[in-house]
This record gives sequence, structure tokens and C-alpha cells, in this order.
Amino acid sequence: MTQREAALAGRITDEMASVAAEECIPEKELLGHIRSGETVILKNPGRRNGRPLGVGRKLRTKVNANVGTSTDSPDAAREIAKARIAVNAGADALMDLSTSGDLRAIRMALMEAAPVALGTVPIYEAAAEVCRGGGNIPDMTAEGLFSVLERQAEQGVDFFTVHCGVTRRSLERLTRQGRVMSIVSRGGSFLASWMAAHRAENPLYEGFDRLLDIAAAHDVTLSLGDGLRPGSILDATDRAQVEELILLGELTRRAWNRGVQVMIEGPGHVPLNQIEANIRLQKSICENAPFYVLGPLVTDVAPGYDHITAAIGGAVAAAAGADFLCYVTPGEHLRLPDEEDVRQGVVAARIAGHAADIVKQVPGALERDRAMSEARRRLDWESQYRLAIDPERPRAFRQSAPPEQEEVCTMCGSYCAVRLMRDPSAGSVLFPTEESGS
Repeated sequence: MTQREAALAGRITDEMASVAAEECIPEKELLGHIRSGETVILKNPGRRNGRPLGVGRKLRTKVNANVGTSTDSPDAAREIAKARIAVNAGADALMDLSTSGDLRAIRMALMEAAPVALGTVPIYEAAAEVCRGGGNIPDMTAEGLFSVLERQAEQGVDFFTVHCGVTRRSLERLTRQGRVMSIVSRGGSFLASWMAAHRAENPLYEGFDRLLDIAAAHDVTLSLGDGLRPGSILDATDRAQVEELILLGELTRRAWNRGVQVMIEGPGHVPLNQIEANIRLQKSICENAPFYVLGPLVTDVAPGYDHITAAIGGAVAAAAGADFLCYVTPGEHLRLPDEEDVRQGVVAARIAGHAADIVKQVPGALERDRAMSEARRRLDWESQYRLAIDPERPRAFRQSAPPEQEEVCTMCGSYCAVRLMRDPSAGSVLFPTEESGS
């Protein structure tokens, strides 16, 4: 029985109870949100060490980190190390995007190293198998792709990104319309090239019922991928993107009717003034299914700093209702991220998510900021480190420039406004503190 089927039957599972306790939400309320499709629990019951992760309505905005080998960087051990760094930095989930090496062994190592939710893009493995055998991407077969889906589900993968909305019709619309950047999704481009070579329909769309059978058997959440997402802010919210989204809305209902949990993936590159409209459009068309966004990046001219452009867009998107942020690293568009890129990407996405959680009134979000403000008023440095999203960095900054007076920092030194306002002799009677006894 899937989590959705249990919710429809009115049964609170152990996973629901765990998520409800972690999120400080009543169990029955969470059950209702799973029943309506507004929340999913990422947890393949066949996975031994995975923790259930709730994504959706009234829950904390979650952060995903991408890791994985590439044909130019096949070092699996390094990707495992990066996964640990991501989790230590606060990532709630990992996606294994590996395309080189023993892909099954890499997934198993990731699941053993990091007990967070794990997602994959199964078409990557299907393509890699063909190319390792001397073929090309159009040499993939539908049977080969569905065999990969079966194997990954049996191995314990918690969620799949599947680009079911890249259809002949949506590609025709993209061709007629034209774009600055065409298709930038790797999975979307794999399918488009296969479809063009075979003059055939997308096997994930044509065989969607078969995909649902696999997902239902293993309670794998389907993350319906945006294979036609914009890769330039000039392409945002165009007809091809919306065409795909409409189709994903229809597939969402089919999945729900089969008892399968669904998330919807979203853009991409979107200017600030279009982000809220994108979120509202997705929530309307896809009946409030959880929304998982890559960024979105709000400008295209900041290579090397795209973790910042994505954090800006992610905060706006999550405040408007997005539920899950995929991190973007400083190396985006430039290279496979290194260890420090991974850490910075996770932290930037977590900052964006927390800022949005304050707006969404997620339990505990504003209280954490209040505690930080009170610690700053007390000049309580240890509490400030503990409450920080990244405790190591503020501690390192402060230790790198030790103040002459330990109580204050070197920005203001003896002219510290906070300390002056705590001192009754400095005229702080307008702002009495517990320390002054006023």
C-alpha cells in the first residue's frame, strides 16, 4: 500500500507519524494533505536506512542537492564525499545524476552514506548503458528504459524524475515557437533526440500506465520533470513550457487515481516578475501538487554566482508556494561542482527556503529568527553560532579577526551600538534590558 492509498483509507502510517512529529503538524491534518495530493512522503519501503521526508503544504521548504559522476569526471568516491558534505550542510534529499561508472553500486553507496531521500533520473542510466555498449542515445529501447525503472525501484530509490510531458505535440509547439536556448534539460534532450530518430512518441508518456505500475508497487514518488523548462529568462513562461505543464496536470490526476504520489518539477530561468505567476499557474493546473523548482535563476549574467541568482528566485518561489528547492551551485553552467560548490549551494538554498518559511508561517521558522535576535542583543556568540544556518562559517569569520574586547566584533569595536544600548549610563532607559534591571 502506498502512502497515498493509506491516506485515502484514513490510515496513519509510521512514516506519516514521523513526518508529523518532525514538522509539528497534527497527524490527521498531514493525512488530509496527502489524501488531497498537496503533500507527498518520499520513502521507498524497500529501502533499509532511508528517513521519510515530507514535501508539501504547511511543511518546511525542503532542499535537494544533486551529485553524481559524469563522463569527464567518473570519480565515484568523490561524489560520495560530496553527498556527505551536502547532508552535513543540511540537504534534505539527494539526486544521483551519475552517468559514468557502476551506476548501481554508486546508488547503493549513496544510500548507505546518506540516509536522506534519494532521487534519480532513470533515463540517464538507460542512455549510459547504450553508450557504453558502443551505441548512441537513439539506440535506447523502451524495454531498456522500463527495465532500468524496475531495477532502481527495487533497489530502493525514493523518487524518479521522469520527463513524461516531452511529447510529439509539445515538441512541435517548441519548434514552431522557437527559443533562445531550445531544450536545456538533459533528460528532455535525450527523449527529444530519441523521438526524432524513431519518429515515435515518448515511451514514458505512451507507457505511462506501466510506469504507474512500477511506482505503485514500490511507492516511488513520481517527480514529473520539466523537460521543456526555460534555460534563458527570455524563454520563461512560453508556450512550450505551458503546454508541457498542462499535460503534467493531466498525468497527475492519472497517477493519483492509481494511488501514486506526485510532485511537479518547474523552471528553470525566470525573471523576478514572472515567478509568482509561474507558481500560481502550476498550483492551479496541477491541483496543488507539490512543486519542485530548480532555482529559479532570475538572471543569466552571473556565472560563478548562480547559487545567489537561484537563492533570490528560490526565496520568491517558495514564498509564493513552491515546496522543494533544488540547489544551484557556483559552478552551474561551468563545471561539475566541487566540494565547496556543493556546500555553498546547499546553504544558499536553505537560506532561501527559510526566508520563505517565515512568510508561509511554517512552525518554528520565525521563532528561530527571534532567538537569533535575542542572542545578538545579549552578544551571546555561542548561541548565534548554534542558531545559524551554517554554524561553521560565522565562527570561522569571528575567529579570523579576534577583537581586542571579546564581547564585541571588530566592525564597531568599542563603539558597538548593541553594547552601548545595554549600558544604563549610555541613556538606554528607553530600551530597558534584563541585564540593566530596568
